Amino acid sequence: MIISIASGKGGTGKTTVAVNLALSLKNVQVLDCDVEEPNAHLFLKPRIKDEVKAFIPVPEVDETKCTHCGRCRDVCAYHAIAVLPAADGKKGSVLIFPHLCHGCGACSLLCPQKAIKEINKDIGVIEVGDKGNMQFGHGRLNIGEAMSPPLIRQVKSYINPTRTVIIDAPPGTSCPVITAVKGSDFCVLVTEPTPFGLNDLVLAVEVLRKLQIPFGVVINRSDIGDGKVEDYCLKENIPILMKIPFSREIAVSYSEGVPIVKKDVSYQDKFINLYRDICGIKNKQPL
Repeated sequence: MIISIASGKGGTGKTTVAVNLALSLKNVQVLDCDVEEPNAHLFLKPRIKDEVKAFIPVPEVDETKCTHCGRCRDVCAYHAIAVLPAADGKKGSVLIFPHLCHGCGACSLLCPQKAIKEINKDIGVIEVGDKGNMQFGHGRLNIGEAMSPPLIRQVKSYINPTRTVIIDAPPGTSCPVITAVKGSDFCVLVTEPTPFGLNDLVLAVEVLRKLQIPFGVVINRSDIGDGKVEDYCLKENIPILMKIPFSREIAVSYSEGVPIVKKDVSYQDKFINLYRDICGIKNKQPL
């Protein structure tokens, strides 16, 4: 089963839930898909065995073949190509904007003159390893890169279907999150009982319902703020899977890079029960 851990906003405790759930289970694989700022490794401390460069194909134009017809510009949905036709005796040219390119290949496929080929553009690195019997992988996007979804997809290519896969998704509700959670069997939404937490939880719920992914909620720092998050979940028939209290011990443990289950073993049972609840909800879903 693939379980993604997501949140409508940053700082809710998404990685805390992902790491502690993984440490409470057996036969697990953890994939940190928050490639702009991966941090699960700080808590799991895996042994990295392999490092693989990640690339995205971007177009390169052979100006000797190009007639500046503009076909490549017209088929590019992301406006990554600009064509300046010849005029007033000046030679035309083609401008490529690699940071806008999604690597779909349409321009090279549909170029009438076969003047476009694809070259690999380095966008980041994927590191894979293990922590005991746990498999681990994460991506690190190069500084300055505008798009993380291509790297997230490449990290997800390491999914091991023989294990319980836990995906630590990026925060928010935009393209990187959708890329990370897509294909999950279940998504855990981590939130906090504050107005900001509720606002972004509502957005995340809308995304998951659109994707038709079963989900439930974990409320972190559950004894601060107000009860509006719980009221919303009750009204929308959203299961609250777990509540984590606002605790100095947990905060200190986090700041030291030590997972909760290592400091307080009682939490291991709580995360095991979280997993059982997920399985129970998933098994009740209509086929």
